[in-house]
Amino acid sequence: MKKLVFVMLAGLLLFVTACSSNEKVDSQAENEDKKEINVGFGVGTYEEQFRNGILPILEEKGYKVNIKTFSQNMQVNPAMDEGSLDASVFQSTAYMEGINEQLKMNMTGVAFVPSAPQGLYSTRHTSLDAVGDGTTVAFPNDPVNQERAARILEELGWITVDENAGTTDFNVNSIKPGAYDIEIVVLDPAQILVSLDDVDFGVVNGNYIANANRKITEALKIENTPKEHRIIVSINKEDEGAQWAKDLIAAYESREFEDYIHSEEKYDGFILPEAWEYN
Repeated sequence: MKKLVFVMLAGLLLFVTACSSNEKVDSQAENEDKKEINVGFGVGTYEEQFRNGILPILEEKGYKVNIKTFSQNMQVNPAMDEGSLDASVFQSTAYMEGINEQLKMNMTGVAFVPSAPQGLYSTRHTSLDAVGDGTTVAFPNDPVNQERAARILEELGWITVDENAGTTDFNVNSIKPGAYDIEIVVLDPAQILVSLDDVDFGVVNGNYIANANRKITEALKIENTPKEHRIIVSINKEDEGAQWAKDLIAAYESREFEDYIHSEEKYDGFILPEAWEYN
């Protein structure tokens, strides 16, 4: 009798395991073949790029795409983590890697997008020569963009940055006076452009400049953007093999999207994906 019970339990265990495995395979297959995807954006021009240049390509391939825009960039990755987004277009490789570590996520960048460099802007001054002790400069409040801003001022000689200053954990305490004693004002990145009247200079992410129908070339100083700070398409690593992910990458690397970007004057000064060099 005991032997019979053991055999029945063993059989039940095999049945449950098989069902679980089949459900997992079915779920993976469904995710790879699905035709409805959710793509998230922060505030700025990357959503407009997608809506006008990428969405038509995906719709022609039969996809239904739900575009979700968040008022703050910090809201996007938690939505990726909980599964309400399949992809996002708003962050750099450096920012993504910092979030991966912070939230124990496993995102990966699969394509570069036309990226707007940071720049130093002012409505009070027409020249960098206006700098002096006590000059106020607005910086973004997230560590990665803050570090980028600091490098612009460091290149100008206005400040110095500690040798051990990080990127994803950058802090304004790593900034020391250079040629001048600069006062750093920390603001949300989206607020700096509209707050330029309140400070001498502001380091503004270029996507906000383009979104305001202004030109990146208006900047008094433009950063030489390192590759790790260029904007990417982010997905969860387990989705790399999915057909929808491959089609999303292909759309961003396509001649059609390249032609759209070149046709829009607002994208003058953007850093273009290297993949386009081989089209």
